[in-house]
Amino acid sequence: MTSNRRIVDRTGIGLRLPHIAEVAATRPSAGWLEIHPENFLANPHAAELLIELSQFYPISVHTVGVSIGSASGLDRSHVRRVRTLIDLIDPVLVSGHLAWSTHIGEYLNDLLPLPYDEETLRLLASHIAEVQEAFGRPYLVENPSSYVGFGASTMSEVEFLAELVRRSGCQLLCDVSNVHLSAHNMGYNAYEYIDGLPADAIGELHLGGFTPEEDEANPGQELLIDTHATVVAEAAWNLYAYAIRRFGPKPTLIEWDNDIPPLATLMGEAARADVIAAKTIGPEVHRAVAR
Repeated sequence: MTSNRRIVDRTGIGLRLPHIAEVAATRPSAGWLEIHPENFLANPHAAELLIELSQFYPISVHTVGVSIGSASGLDRSHVRRVRTLIDLIDPVLVSGHLAWSTHIGEYLNDLLPLPYDEETLRLLASHIAEVQEAFGRPYLVENPSSYVGFGASTMSEVEFLAELVRRSGCQLLCDVSNVHLSAHNMGYNAYEYIDGLPADAIGELHLGGFTPEEDEANPGQELLIDTHATVVAEAAWNLYAYAIRRFGPKPTLIEWDNDIPPLATLMGEAARADVIAAKTIGPEVHRAVAR
C-alpha cells in the first residue's frame, strides 16, 4: 500500500468522475490522484470509491468553490463540507485558485480575475488564514489563466504572489501551462515569470491542455483558452523543464477536465512528464521528490 502521507516519484493525474470506477477496479500505476472535492460532496457512491482509493494512492484536494478572492467573504458552510472530506481521505496537498467565483451565495461557473493591489492582498491574506485554520493544513494558491488585466493593479502577478506568500504563509501551486497561456495572452515572458516566483514556496506543479481561439476584440490575433481539453502543448513541456530546473523536483499533475479521453491517454501524459523530469534533473533527484 502506498502511504498517503507523501507524493511518490511519479506524476499524478486528475481523477474525474468518468474514470473513477475504472481506477478503482484496475488501480493503474499513477503516482497520485487529485480531486475536485465539489465533485464528491453530493455524490455518495463516488465518495465511497474515493475513500477506498485513498488507502492505495496519495490524494490531493484541489478546490474550485472556496473562492478566496470573494469580496463578500468565504462560504463557511462550504469550507466545512470540504473539511469533512479532507478528514476522511487525509490528502497530501490542498489547493485552490487565485480567483473569485462566488458572490453573496451565488456560485459562478468561472474563475474570475482580481486586481493586484494592497486591498486585494489584505482580503486574500485574511481569507487564506481562515481557510488554513479551517482545513488544519497549508493551502496552495494556483496562478490563474489570464485574458484581461486591471488598470488599477499596482504590482505584477509574480510580485503579488510573492507578497501573498510572505503575508499569509501559504504555498504556491505553479500551473506551468497557465504561465505559458497567460504570457501569450498578456504579452509577457513566461520564463521571466518562472524566474520571479519564490522558489521555496512552490509546492506543486500543474500541466494541462489549452485551446487556441481567435481574439474577437483583435481580429487576426489568437488567444489561448484554458480548456483542459487536450494534450499538453510542446511549449508548455519546454517551460516545465525550465520550471523544474528552477524549482527542483515538485509533485506534478496532469489535468484534463473536458472532452475527457481514455484513462490511458492521461497515463501517457503523466509518463511523459516523468521522462522530462528525469532527463532534466536526473533520475536520482527525481526519485527524491517530496519525501
